[in-house]
Amino acid sequence: MHFSIPDTQELKDDSGSPYTSFNVHINGVFHCSVRYSALHQFHEQLKKEFGGLSMPPFPPKKFLSLTPPKVEERRQMLERFIQIISQDPQISNTDTFNGFFLKAQQETQKEASEASSLDVYLMNGHKITVKIMSTDQTDDVLEAVASQVELPDEFVYYFGLFLVQKEDGGDNSIVRKLQDFESPYISLKYANKVGSHRIVLRKSVWDLAYEDELVDNKISMNLLYVQAVSDIERQWTLGTKEQLRHLATLQQRGSKREYLRLARTMKYYGYIQFKPCETDYPHPHSRVFVAAGHRELNFRIQTDSSTMKEGSFKITRMRCWRITTSMPESDSQIAIGGQPSKTRLELSFEYLMAKDTLKWITIRTDQAILMSMCLQSMVDELIMKKQGKKMKKPQDRSKMDPQTNQQQNNFSSKAVNENSKGKDKTFVENNAFDTIGDDDL
Repeated sequence: MHFSIPDTQELKDDSGSPYTSFNVHINGVFHCSVRYSALHQFHEQLKKEFGGLSMPPFPPKKFLSLTPPKVEERRQMLERFIQIISQDPQISNTDTFNGFFLKAQQETQKEASEASSLDVYLMNGHKITVKIMSTDQTDDVLEAVASQVELPDEFVYYFGLFLVQKEDGGDNSIVRKLQDFESPYISLKYANKVGSHRIVLRKSVWDLAYEDELVDNKISMNLLYVQAVSDIERQWTLGTKEQLRHLATLQQRGSKREYLRLARTMKYYGYIQFKPCETDYPHPHSRVFVAAGHRELNFRIQTDSSTMKEGSFKITRMRCWRITTSMPESDSQIAIGGQPSKTRLELSFEYLMAKDTLKWITIRTDQAILMSMCLQSMVDELIMKKQGKKMKKPQDRSKMDPQTNQQQNNFSSKAVNENSKGKDKTFVENNAFDTIGDDDL
């Protein structure tokens, strides 16, 4: 997860007294605005619950009003504190952590908890309406959707809820995967203030071995089929003319299992395709189409008006990656549900080009954080599989012991946040890089 506190705002409490509030962005999106006192209380709660862990520095209380430089110093310390604890699975997978940011989102948007209906869509536009509380977190909503379509418990977390935006050209663009520290109802409501959005149910596993289990169940197989048809229609998955004709015949016959079996052999099946962007590889300002899947970032580089060159960057050969977020000081406008209006994003990764040869490659795109989250989830899944761990089930959420959380989730990459004036950098160290062998070179 990518946490930042890019700026602050001056507000007044119910008595009219002024105070400074810190604007928290998560995965590139404005999430909440919180007071220092609330964060201090959160810190104290974490110290009680995780007394055996070494906590990062937290800015001390001050009894006098802070000068602007001191406010900036506090902002940077709070940002680093949140960044570090969010990367510790013993903390970030607990109700304490998720509950704090869920409540902060609710209070920031002034949303009361009330019975509501929420529309969740499949990729073919089919609508599933679930009855929820407006402040239910993502896992609650996902489980409600799964229950409504009668998806077996063991397959619920093979899928996820994604926020997608309707583009001017009529296509849907994935904005991000919804996380458990937010309310899908609130996130969707405020995302729609800056564009047309919807929540979509999509497969959230990458390895085709996991799909083998899903294909044997009628409900999960049908969900895979719907997504496969959509991805082929929008040309996210590519096939030959003969393959496409065969798929059309199978679709007319209603042969979903056979359709899916053929679709899984096609190019870019199961990949997420990103909007056209710019890279410095192999040359500065190269136009590139990037896709994430099959444990790689795939590049299709436009070398001239009619020629495309393709390259593959395996996640096991990425030593680390970083996100750079730049925002001009003059731009303090927060676009709720999206990026600040002038934010510039880059994703850079250090890649093992050959033995003992590392090279930084940079992609400039407003989807940099989504790319990073895809890399993170592919790495997590790869390490989870190597460790023989299983996907969680709904009943696992009742396990509150931090040690249990560590045993189930201790496969996240390590992130370090650095901040300089006008810029924020998050470095992610790739634990999968340590498993590389000579066969990978």
